[in-house]
Amino acid sequence: MDDKLKILRQKRSEALLGGGKDKIAKQHEQGKLTARERIDLLLDKGSFHELDAFVVHQCDHFGLEDKKILGDGVVTGYGTVQGRLVYVFSQDFSVFGGSLGEAFANKICKVMDLAMKVGAPVIGLNDSGGARIQEGVVSLGGYAEIFFRNTVASGVVPQISVVMGPCAGGAVYSPALTDFIIMVKNTSHMFITGPEVIKSVTNEEVTFEKLGGAMTHNTLSGVAHFAADDEKQSIAILKKLLPYIPSNNVEEPPYAKPKDKPDRMEKGLVDIIPSDTNKPYDMRDVIKGIVDDGDFFEVHQGWAKNIVVGFARLNGHAVGVVGNQPAFLAGCLDINASTKGGRFVRFCDAFNIPLVTFVDVPGFLPGTAQEYGGIIRNGAKLLYAYCEATVPKLTVITRKAYGGAYDVMCSKHIRADMNFAWPSAEIAVMGPEGAVNIIFKKDIAESKDPEATRKKLVAEYEEKFENPYIAAERGYIDEVIEPQETRPRLITALETLLNKREVRPPKKHGNIPL
Repeated sequence: MDDKLKILRQKRSEALLGGGKDKIAKQHEQGKLTARERIDLLLDKGSFHELDAFVVHQCDHFGLEDKKILGDGVVTGYGTVQGRLVYVFSQDFSVFGGSLGEAFANKICKVMDLAMKVGAPVIGLNDSGGARIQEGVVSLGGYAEIFFRNTVASGVVPQISVVMGPCAGGAVYSPALTDFIIMVKNTSHMFITGPEVIKSVTNEEVTFEKLGGAMTHNTLSGVAHFAADDEKQSIAILKKLLPYIPSNNVEEPPYAKPKDKPDRMEKGLVDIIPSDTNKPYDMRDVIKGIVDDGDFFEVHQGWAKNIVVGFARLNGHAVGVVGNQPAFLAGCLDINASTKGGRFVRFCDAFNIPLVTFVDVPGFLPGTAQEYGGIIRNGAKLLYAYCEATVPKLTVITRKAYGGAYDVMCSKHIRADMNFAWPSAEIAVMGPEGAVNIIFKKDIAESKDPEATRKKLVAEYEEKFENPYIAAERGYIDEVIEPQETRPRLITALETLLNKREVRPPKKHGNIPL
């Protein structure tokens, strides 16, 4: 037995070295951790249980028959994060550049299958050169097996990707199918085709960072949700995200005992809306004044800034928050904002996270670029997501709620459960200037003093329509509240709705306007 134990221990030591000391040193020189160091940083100390440490590839072509490394370039297994079970795979760039082959893919598929069986999140730490060319179509098949599992697991268990190195070609689609992507500045890159291919085909010259770096995907493309300064911060972001999310779609979100008082009145909210209705303010200040301890964990902060999404708590209960952002594009909805908001709403609905929506929206962003880009189709994504959602839905109208955008932003008509409005709310088809110019165009033109007539009509329109009371008379607003009352009102409403059950017609799935 001693000899056999010696062999086992030797293999374990060999597996721990991955591609060898030289490759590990090179990884460190590039400012990157190894696959195992990343797992150690992520999981609770001593909780990791590795699977398939002795797996090797079965390829006998192009010299690979003489290069078989234990683990085959990916470390897989399970452990706990803050005491909660997660399944994890960590790609090892020190082994064949982290390239994916059949055995590599099978290891990832195994942990994904186990996660689905037990209902636990899947966390992928990505650092790979792409498909293993020597294995040909077998490697492509491996990717597709992973993609299929990403899709089947979607909405069943949370899937989070942390991109810590290259992620190119077909490899990008696995992170793209997951719920959240965290990228590391300067060391992580995502793109379908690299700079050299782009230059050869289109003559465009672009750097790796500009093409597919963390800030590109956090500000321009919207592919990534978070950008971290280094790998340690990327893991810290992940650990901050997980407590808001249940382990699967049949569990409730984790509850955290609050320190904040549920009946706290936030007097500062009274003065937050400018007297000039065209002046901006930061909707995040409203959100932070209402949620527990002012703690708002924003998602997609750098992209589509005219809408704000993220997680918070109300009296300890996790909620997803969506709010128009008057400080950017006046809070108008456009293509990117609709896509960003719609995807976030659908995630929350899939994982039983109640939604709180703050509304200050003058409408959809006008212009040919928006129309040609498909604002009708894309704007419908946010509408569809809200209509589809059956979790508790609470809405607060702080100022403007104009036109179709009023309907889209979780109005009573698309089945919000409780709708509140501040006295500053303006609920109308459009703003007074535009409305008067259309309704009274002829009267203004024929009057002796067109400008005076127009101003008088605008004032009359504002008095009649620029308030929440007509909507309240119709029952479209459940209650007009003082701003400082918002927190206790939302908490009371939320806690009455926690056992909400809403049944929709049976169907395979809807056809969201993609």
